Amino acid sequence: MAGVQRHLDMLAFNLASRGAATEDAYKDRIAATRVKVLPQAHQNFEQMQAYARDLLSNQIVNDSINLAVNCLNNAHLFLAVVKTNKEYGGKMNQEAQQKFQQAQQEFIQSQLDKKFNLLEENYGIMSELEDTITSMGFAIQALAQQGGIVREPQLDEQKELPLELKAAPAGDQTLDLQRQIKELETQHKVFREGEKIHFTDAELQSLLVTVAVFAAQIFNAVANYARDNHPGAS
Repeated sequence: MAGVQRHLDMLAFNLASRGAATEDAYKDRIAATRVKVLPQAHQNFEQMQAYARDLLSNQIVNDSINLAVNCLNNAHLFLAVVKTNKEYGGKMNQEAQQKFQQAQQEFIQSQLDKKFNLLEENYGIMSELEDTITSMGFAIQALAQQGGIVREPQLDEQKELPLELKAAPAGDQTLDLQRQIKELETQHKVFREGEKIHFTDAELQSLLVTVAVFAAQIFNAVANYARDNHPGAS
């Protein structure tokens, strides 16, 4: 959660900085080097605004999926320890340690959809945001391999690439995610074949909020699993 908060703060800082940038300040920075490496490749203020915006958007989508995957990997490590601990009656000998370490290694190496399948099959853990996290993975695929254009491999059975983004409702209240997660609203974002991946500034922030909600759901499910599968539990 601390990692998500840092990313959210950094995104806010970058968005605020970009909003405050001026053409004169940009020209002053360009002139400060007093060197022209390749004048014909120089981009003007408007071009750099668009380019910087695309880079930021790509970075946030990539950071969001990485945070989600790290959440899954860390959650699985704890789950594997709990399950193995119960199987061995609370005695974590060398054989038990090798067993959960092997399970963890296999999980880390698995594709995103396989990770979700393993959590459900082995621990009964599911998340309502599974499809959205998977869609983030497909969005990264489109951004990295197709210039951000959505193609058939990224589409679901409805020929869409859908995301459910979590955001605070309209108003002045600032919500504490840990205590008021149920008060967040769900905003639907859908891309179709041939469309370019694009998020507004608010949607970029919602991507990170959505990852935080996903992590909270996973952590809660892990806690419940640990409680129910303690060696002394009935």
